[in-house]
Parts: sequence; C-alpha cells; structure tokens
Amino acid sequence: MPVEKYHIIISESSRPVLCPKKMDVLEVPANRQKGWYLSLMAPNTKGPAFAWLDPSRLYCNPQALADCVKDLLSPFDSDTIDLVAGIDAMGFILGASVASTLGKGFLAIRKAGHLCVATQSQNYTDYTGREKTMEVRLDVLKPGVRVLLVDQWIETGGTMKAAIQLVERLGATVVGVAAVAIENTEGGKWVKENYKFSHCIPEELQSQIDQKYLNSFKSFDQ
Repeated sequence: MPVEKYHIIISESSRPVLCPKKMDVLEVPANRQKGWYLSLMAPNTKGPAFAWLDPSRLYCNPQALADCVKDLLSPFDSDTIDLVAGIDAMGFILGASVASTLGKGFLAIRKAGHLCVATQSQNYTDYTGREKTMEVRLDVLKPGVRVLLVDQWIETGGTMKAAIQLVERLGATVVGVAAVAIENTEGGKWVKENYKFSHCIPEELQSQIDQKYLNSFKSFDQ
C-alpha cells in the first residue's frame, strides 16, 4: 500500500496503527474491505445544533453507495420483502437505493403536512428531543405486505420506533430494520432486541459510534 496514503494514529488500545488519510469523495480503494466506505463519512464542523457527523458524503460515491446497500441487504437474503419504506428525509436516499437494488417499490414515510392524500399519522420524539409527527398514505400498507424499514441513522430510536408502529398499525409486517448505523442507546437496543436488523458498523467500530467520534475523523484535520 502506498505509504503516502496513510498516517499513524493511536488506537483505543494505545498502540500506533496505520489509518487512511482523508479519502477523496469519489475515491475507490483497490482493495475494498467490508465497510471501507465508512471512512467517507464527514465530521460535524458546525457545532451542537447539528448531527455529530454527515453519513451522506458516502452517497456521493457510487461504489460506496452500492457496497453499503449490498451490506445492508445481506442479512435479509432469505427474507421475502414486498416493499421498502424510507423515513423522511435522509432515509429516502438509502431506502430508494435499497428498493431499486431489490426491484421493489419504495414508500416514503413523510413528516406531517406534506402529503395531499388521506394519511395515518404517528407522533414521536426525534434525536434532538423535539416532538414531531410522521405520516404515511393509506393505500399501500395492508395486511400481508412485508416491509423493510430504512433510515440513514438510528440514534435514540424514537423515529424508527414510530415508523414501526405506523407500519404495524396499518396491518403490514415489518420484516426488519436497516440503517448505516444503530447506536447502542436505549432505543437502539430496543430495535435490535425486537426486530431483525442490519447496519454497516463492524463490532470493533461500535464503541466509536456510541462515543460519537470516529478515528477516521482525524484524517479530515489534515
């Protein structure tokens, strides 16, 4: 591997390790290891009013997006999925990509007040602690329809739990839940304990996710 593409950082075990330098947004490594695209995610540079990172940077890279979707779908290879539902707003990008890969339809779970048709709504508290309402059209989710729910990130779990309740209230079945990452918060653990799930975070990175800081962020300081 070219030395100029790496620098030394101190790992959680206090041992020096090689860490990739900041990847160009369209760069694809010759050896695509599982989860390689996670290094594309960018840290928050605007302060506490914003999420602690921006996963959407990886969507700009077509190979990264394709590999991310492939990894998310792998645990569901043996499951029957009729429909993919994505949560407003960032779940739309990932959810639509998942649906396209599967050759299935995509259902948008919207923030309240945007759909001009009859809807079912569900109140929830988002990751910032704000009370919100989501809604979905009434003519798609029916008994027997098997749904894969997709969002970009599961932090407190409140948004995903509300989406699950909404789908199940209309009689459809939640096959599972998929996100780039599921944090080990109370809500994140609830999702993992009660539903089949997939996310892109290897076990050795979960502690960094839960601490809201990735070692790969160091490369953005160069």
